[in-house]
Amino acid sequence: MEEKLLAAKQMLQKYGQEHLLNSFNSLSKEKQSNLLDEILTTNFKQMQELYETTKTKADFHNVKLEPIAHITKAELSAEELEKYTSLGENAIQSGKLAVVTMAGGQGTRLGHNGPKGTYDLGLDSHKSIFEILCDTMKEACEKYNVTIPWYFMTSDANNEDTIQFFKDHNYFGYPKEAISFFIQGKLPMIDTEGKILLDEDGTIKQAADGHGGIFEAMRKNGVIYDMKEKGIEWVYIGGVDNVLAKMVDPVLTGLAISQGTLMAGKSVVKANPHERVGVFCKKDNRPNVIEYTEISDELAESTDEKGELLYGESHILCNQFHLSALEQISQNKLPYHVAFKKASYLNEKGEVVNPTEPNAYKFEAFLFDAFSTVDEMSILRVKREEEFAPVKNAEGVDSPETARALYKAFYHIN
Repeated sequence: MEEKLLAAKQMLQKYGQEHLLNSFNSLSKEKQSNLLDEILTTNFKQMQELYETTKTKADFHNVKLEPIAHITKAELSAEELEKYTSLGENAIQSGKLAVVTMAGGQGTRLGHNGPKGTYDLGLDSHKSIFEILCDTMKEACEKYNVTIPWYFMTSDANNEDTIQFFKDHNYFGYPKEAISFFIQGKLPMIDTEGKILLDEDGTIKQAADGHGGIFEAMRKNGVIYDMKEKGIEWVYIGGVDNVLAKMVDPVLTGLAISQGTLMAGKSVVKANPHERVGVFCKKDNRPNVIEYTEISDELAESTDEKGELLYGESHILCNQFHLSALEQISQNKLPYHVAFKKASYLNEKGEVVNPTEPNAYKFEAFLFDAFSTVDEMSILRVKREEEFAPVKNAEGVDSPETARALYKAFYHIN
């Protein structure tokens, strides 16, 4: 312990973060050991660089933005639909597709104590979001006569509860051996002076590194290697909160195969020009997503000769990657985006501070920044009422009420 403590002190002194040991002597031996491990494995140089990014704003003036081409599923001819479906079904039936569900979030915004996937949507059946997704996956496995490997990215905060929930419900009838869990990465939170915060328990306060951290997490947790061993070629990655997500879609897979692209994404047309969603686009000639906070009113309202929005393809976090692309992305870090949040912390006197205003920076990578690593990607526009019913807010837009209504309408439940 003494050797580790000395090494930690030297590291902290070098980066001006000595305050992290202020409460060291009041911690249990186990907590002391954990804190030293965290200090010795934290990339302080990276945190210093990330802090510098908080002082500058993203500048899109010199960025070339263009609409991106898409295929509308509902407008495909019978021959086109048959071609894509056949190509996709061949890949799926040959065991070349895996599914990854990002399930690291808690249900706090919904007033739910536990992982978001354990939330009861309010159906008469009282099915949780996890069970609803399991129903969809079981149906696909039965249809294509294959057991599809299914991976869940959890977080430190909900990993144990998520695994226990699946055990308690006997994996909802999905083959247990086909389900795996892995934990997403984290990054320390820092205050406005660039100081790393201490959590209430005296260890470094960390936050999940965003859905863009999934690629690195898949590599570090051996998921990519496991997929290679299984002969997987295509990987669907989506969020846990879309109860109408069609995770096994031969048309999406077939479209990518037919177009020779390594990435594919689903979109739904924006409800209105100013809907608060990111949209697919070409940014400096490469696929990307522009957030609603970044797009000007002029671009958001631009239409083509048919009166359709030029930037109308909402990114709904339903994407598919060729394993070779996934592996390549996982070797390089995606850029981090800054969020200013309220975060409780332990001050220099060892007191817990619960701020009423944002006081700390967290850093998140966004999955869609991976799109720019390729020249082209396939975009499939689908119908909102058939494939997009997210559960994000306690009430109003994208709430349990709206998701429940869409789900019941799709499955003709009274």
